Amino acid sequence: MTLARLERQITECRRCPRLVAWREQVAVAKRAAFRDDVYWGKPVPGFGDPDARLLVVGLAPAAHGANRTGRMFTGDRSGDWLYRALFKGGMASRPDSASAHDGMRLSGTFVSAIVRCAPPGNKPTTEERAACRPWLEQEMELIPDLRVVLALGGLAFDQVLRILDAGGVDLPRPRPRFGHGVEVDLQPDAPIVVGSYHPSQQNTFTGRLTEAMLDDVIGRAATLAGIPRR
Repeated sequence: MTLARLERQITECRRCPRLVAWREQVAVAKRAAFRDDVYWGKPVPGFGDPDARLLVVGLAPAAHGANRTGRMFTGDRSGDWLYRALFKGGMASRPDSASAHDGMRLSGTFVSAIVRCAPPGNKPTTEERAACRPWLEQEMELIPDLRVVLALGGLAFDQVLRILDAGGVDLPRPRPRFGHGVEVDLQPDAPIVVGSYHPSQQNTFTGRLTEAMLDDVIGRAATLAGIPRR
């Protein structure tokens, strides 16, 4: 298995009927602002450097973001925040990500999610998260020098810990609770897991997450991963 082959398998997935119906409906109905766009309308694979030391994990593609563009965190406000922070940290080649064909390159970093199809209301069910978990498990296995996982949001944080637990990693008891800036150091057996509030509009509009907070947590994750700052 390679990341390229896994990517092809992910984009062909139809495990969850509700998500398949929704992502394809959105791709046909579209949003008025994107009526001339050809929507991706399929599961979205991870994106970035195959030799990454840092893995950034979100929740799921946005209906008119990655479900439209076909690239994680691309074409929506959350992606604007994430890639701007990665750019400032020297891990992205440009500060914005509007299209899968914009030439964006990531250095030392790979971006993914725990669910690959856009869910209605941005709320995948427990069963849908479980059905999608093997994709992230395989991505983590195929990134040979993975040192840090930055989990954006509580659901991503919990799912990453479940994957590590199922893989035989001894987790602290009680299991660590999610929080912004929380670090779970599992080395030398596993990557360090860092928690961050998700750069969703719900968090950024209310000030729960500021640009400085996101810059700081991404900078800390990069330092833990041994990624040089430019």
